[in-house]
Amino acid sequence: MKISDSTAISMPMRNLLAILAAVAFGIFAYTEITARLVSLETSRQLMQQDLISKSDQKIVDQEQYLILEMITKSTENIELKMTEMKNNTVNLERAVKDIEFLRDQVEQLKDKVRQNGNN
Repeated sequence: MKISDSTAISMPMRNLLAILAAVAFGIFAYTEITARLVSLETSRQLMQQDLISKSDQKIVDQEQYLILEMITKSTENIELKMTEMKNNTVNLERAVKDIEFLRDQVEQLKDKVRQNGNN
């Protein structure tokens, strides 16, 4: 049997349509599978980028938390010192009143000594 480009093949039309339908279905299935693979690869890459960015953000959040802790401790120390200074102010005001009272007492004593010295 010799096969060439001019060889005639007789085939029922039903079989020819079935072969064409099978080829068309194969091409459609290949296209769909390829599109699905591309979609999944894209999703995986996007998820990796999101994971990396979230990891970086987590590191930044931890650094900010440490800075916030440090600032909070510093603020507490400042508030404690301010409270001590407030108490100091109260003590100083009391000392000023006591000094004024003692000065008045000394002036009264001086007046009594002067009166005794004149008599």
